[in-house]
Amino acid sequence: MQIDNNQLLRFTTAGSVDDGKSTLIGRLLYDSKSIFEDQLEAVESTSKQKGHVGVDLALFTDGLRDEREQGITIDVAYRYFTTPKRKFIIADTPGHIQYTRNMVTGASTANAAIILVDARHGVIEQTKRHAFIASLLHIPHVIVCINKMDLVDYSEEVYQNITGQFEDFSSKMLIPDIRFIPISALLGDNVVNRSENMDWYQGAPLLHTLETMHISSDINKVDSRFPVQTVLRPQSKEFVDYRGYAGRISSGVFRVGDEIAVLPSGFTSRIKGIDGPAGAVEEAFAPMSVSITLEDDIDISRGDMIVRANNQPEAAQDIEVMLCWLNDKPARPRAKYTIMHTSNEQKAMIREVIYKIDIETLNRKTEDTQMCMNDICKVKIRTTKPLMQDPYRENRYTGSIILIDDNTNETVAAGMIV
Repeated sequence: MQIDNNQLLRFTTAGSVDDGKSTLIGRLLYDSKSIFEDQLEAVESTSKQKGHVGVDLALFTDGLRDEREQGITIDVAYRYFTTPKRKFIIADTPGHIQYTRNMVTGASTANAAIILVDARHGVIEQTKRHAFIASLLHIPHVIVCINKMDLVDYSEEVYQNITGQFEDFSSKMLIPDIRFIPISALLGDNVVNRSENMDWYQGAPLLHTLETMHISSDINKVDSRFPVQTVLRPQSKEFVDYRGYAGRISSGVFRVGDEIAVLPSGFTSRIKGIDGPAGAVEEAFAPMSVSITLEDDIDISRGDMIVRANNQPEAAQDIEVMLCWLNDKPARPRAKYTIMHTSNEQKAMIREVIYKIDIETLNRKTEDTQMCMNDICKVKIRTTKPLMQDPYRENRYTGSIILIDDNTNETVAAGMIV
């Protein structure tokens, strides 16, 4: 299968403390030769100061000084690297329960999640939590890396036991694509290069899996959604009377001549032209940024949405949302917040907390309705005007929202419309 080397894959890493996430990412960067020489020299110097034999791979990702001193990762660290086949963005998220919000933030735009499991300990509660969050966020691909295989003598039996444990509980979740890879991040087995110590494993190494994973179908190509970000009126001799509606296509395909509807007004028209960064195009698809011109002069402004006339999202003021509370101050009952949904911004109120998810047991708690930092709850929200929204499981762009506290201007919650 031919892979477009301009295609971008975002993936997040998750695992319990000391499962080796930072070492794994360091190994990926180191073995794929994606590290600058000055960075390599700095890490080599720090490794010597700490008395390590060779390079401490974890230092490539634990970029903050206090993290290095404590030997832990405490925030979402984004890393970028490129191979001849694909470009990557890594969101390295911490493993502690109290940083649930960090994993939600890092995983919200990911195509894939790498969940690390210590081969000595098997599937533990933290593994189940991370798999649950990956399922909740509808991450299409999950790669379970069974790490530290060198410490269990590269045992195939240990590997099979852990894959069985994971498959047993993940069968209740909505994860369409789960893969298992036995690795040693410290020694490099099955990370970039195939392991000579596990000839019983017939699958591909981790990097090859990431390079060849099919992600084009992850974008919703059926429901055409174009949130308008701004109206372009150049007022130049070259573009007399030009009125273009600019933004990024969230999903689907738009073609010149398509019959469209503008929401929330409901007015209809046809697409007269589509202008991309390199000039006019006949069709545009997600996630392209374009300017669309229409045959009719319609009053359209930021926050409106252009859709296919025969395929429209639901417009609703009362919505149910799985909400992750990000702020250190609890949610205020029936307080007003600013809700951001695509390019639309308006006021909203949390009317009711239906239940809270116990992150330890994954059970639903209906009595405890106070939302504090890292809590994930199902809530009812009322907005001042209808939102043009799709369920998050069908469209991650038109199905996601954030809440902003008007007093502090802080982002206090992120949510997925159900």
